Amino acid sequence: MIKDNLQKIKASISEEVAIVAVSKTKPIADLQEAYDAGQRIFGENKIQEMAEKFEALPKDIEWHMIGHLQRNKVKYMAHFVDLIHGVDSFKTLKEIDKQAKKHNRVIHCLLQAKIAKEDSKFGLSFDAIEEIITSEELATLENISIVGFMGMATFTDDQQQLEAEFDALKQFFDIQKVKTVRANCALKILSMGMSGDYPLAIKNGSNMIRVGSAIFGSRNYIA
Repeated sequence: MIKDNLQKIKASISEEVAIVAVSKTKPIADLQEAYDAGQRIFGENKIQEMAEKFEALPKDIEWHMIGHLQRNKVKYMAHFVDLIHGVDSFKTLKEIDKQAKKHNRVIHCLLQAKIAKEDSKFGLSFDAIEEIITSEELATLENISIVGFMGMATFTDDQQQLEAEFDALKQFFDIQKVKTVRANCALKILSMGMSGDYPLAIKNGSNMIRVGSAIFGSRNYIA
């Protein structure tokens, strides 16, 4: 099933769009099945669970932290995480830089833009993002690299609203991609779209999608 699901998704999108298999709560056997089918990028939202899976699975996997990030947990993944999707403050960037330096690594980060109308969604305003990526203080962080933006749209069936939210972030991304190029900030990734809305997100410029249930089936909720 997992192999078939992956093949179906890949057949429907461009090769230029990266698929993050959202594997949170899924057993290692499911991740191994996806790996055997060619999947190499996995996304988790709990650092402890991701660290356990990192130890158990092949080392050519790219591990993405896709959940809201608590700064005091960064140290537990700094030695292996490839990309952190949900960076929503300069303080968090500083902590990632501090922990990456201990392992002599550069950790790639996406700044999370708040594009949804829901208060429950995390993220930075476009103004706040621009303030971070143009700040002089950013130049002092030598062990992080801001490689793009991430946005989560409103949970709604209103296609026009979703399209407007995705399009707003794409336009902002395009402007900043040209305008802001620094040693540790070169924008190339726009992460938008999940199992329910990724076709629309891709239509509006996403080149990285986070797909869970469309690959692994319904999510297993655990306490």
